Amino acid sequence: MLYHLFNTLQAEISVFNVFRYITFRTICASLTALVICFMLGPWVIHKLGEKQIGQYIRKVGPKSHQDKAGTPTMGGVLIIISIVLSALLWVDLKNFYIWVILFVTIGYFLIGFADDYLKQIKKRNTGLSTRNKFFLQIVIAAIAGLMIYSHPEFNTRVTVPFLKTLSPDLGPGYIVFAILVIVGTSNAVNLTDGLDGLAIGPVIIAAATYMLFAYVAGHIKIAEYLQIHYVTGCGETAIICGAMAGAGLGFLWFNTYPAQIFMGDVGSLPLGALLGIIAVITKQEILMIIVGGVFVIEALSVILQVGYFKLTKGERIFLMAPLHHHFELKGWAESKVIVRFWIIAIILALVSISTLKLR
Repeated sequence: MLYHLFNTLQAEISVFNVFRYITFRTICASLTALVICFMLGPWVIHKLGEKQIGQYIRKVGPKSHQDKAGTPTMGGVLIIISIVLSALLWVDLKNFYIWVILFVTIGYFLIGFADDYLKQIKKRNTGLSTRNKFFLQIVIAAIAGLMIYSHPEFNTRVTVPFLKTLSPDLGPGYIVFAILVIVGTSNAVNLTDGLDGLAIGPVIIAAATYMLFAYVAGHIKIAEYLQIHYVTGCGETAIICGAMAGAGLGFLWFNTYPAQIFMGDVGSLPLGALLGIIAVITKQEILMIIVGGVFVIEALSVILQVGYFKLTKGERIFLMAPLHHHFELKGWAESKVIVRFWIIAIILALVSISTLKLR
């Protein structure tokens, strides 16, 4: 909205020309989302606590987590509101990809909200059934995949990291591929959200990384120089990445150990889906495995644990899954697990960025 306002004023007042630049608007979006989080955070925490919307802690989890029982949850409402409001203020609303991203983000937000609503307000510990949750996730991802596939300027070729000459064209199969990326990333982030600040830290890092990817993929000269797929209009998505990073930092202020608020499914599901759809639009889909390596490892630890448990009829690979609980039970302090996972996320982000230059 502000972008369009300033765009009409630039002909008369030259200072407003600065708002034409994606880099400047990305900074503005980051700061806007950060400020919204800071301003609304205490009020949201108070209201959630007042309504007794507190975290339920499973008795089978680490004993140290019992102290977290009752901590306000559903804080993801704060994050998503900050991202969406900031995006609407600073992006070019005529951009096709922006509306696809907002559709996915709000769609997964509603799924997470319904799940948390049933668990926290209706006091059903199970929330939405796993089948219904996955079905709704797949439907939204499929619609988004179809929208992107139908866009005449979108390329259905897949980028393979470190092998820029290898770029298979999936054709209509790209819709299925997009579904896997979006749904997979969403649930991986959801599984990672188990310690104070553990999920939001890597989300911020991934958002900052894809902010760079979005900018270079949307810049024809840089994309040509780096030999990556140029995506017309993709640069605008960097602004949403900036908003996500800013909102994440604002939320981390309250979510850092010891947390005053948790994000819940209403935050983790849409944040993961948002990263997934941006990975698809920027043509760095497979690279999400590296950028979001922490999320991938956490998800794999659950898959391996459940699979091995069933095959061996009761044996386990890890002391507890997801993986962060394994290290807790080995005696690591919660803060140590969190910071070390953040360090790993930063290292993986740097490796991912290096692939832009590697052929």
